[in-house]
Amino acid sequence: MRPRLLDLFCGAGGAAMGYHRAGFDVVGVDNRPQPRYPFEFHQADAMTFPLEGFDAIHASPPCQQWSAMNTAIKREYPQLIDPVRALLRTRGTPYVIENTERAPLIEPWTLCGTQFGLLTRRHRKFEVWPQFFDLIAPCNCQGRVANGQLLGHRLRGKVAPGRTKPPERPESDRLEAYGVPWMTARDARQAIPPAYTEYIGRQLLEHLEAACAR
Repeated sequence: MRPRLLDLFCGAGGAAMGYHRAGFDVVGVDNRPQPRYPFEFHQADAMTFPLEGFDAIHASPPCQQWSAMNTAIKREYPQLIDPVRALLRTRGTPYVIENTERAPLIEPWTLCGTQFGLLTRRHRKFEVWPQFFDLIAPCNCQGRVANGQLLGHRLRGKVAPGRTKPPERPESDRLEAYGVPWMTARDARQAIPPAYTEYIGRQLLEHLEAACAR
């Protein structure tokens, strides 16, 4: 029997697909309809959904508060990382919290698409508890969005003064770069490439198997 993982704030299932490929049965929860979510889905409040019966939990709380764009517009968004962490620690179940580079995570690991051979920068941070995470080779994304080799957050990329902008890319390039062909372009803008959570999920499975052996 495959272990069960709860995917809170699941979106269209980028993280879920990675955990599924690693060996988990995944159940997603989001407060909005997710018709393209590829596994069992419940439309519900992630903060009140029952946590019992799962071997591990992944949570991707809203990231807008710590996004690069919000440093300019300074709008107030829900800040749920601390409440989510407190909720998950009451269970004692291994968990992963994912968010942007500026988010206040505890001893996080940063993953980039170039570490997995993807043609995207897409830096995301992961707080993993307990700490079972192995090192991975550093990313090699520096300067590669500006010269058009990689897809950044924008389809054209942010280019340093004096450099020529690479051509605008179609939204389908994002789906291909992230590895999420079942999503719409709108879904993919917030998605985690499944390669990230497949990497984490394989180590999480090893941690769970070792814990059972003890």
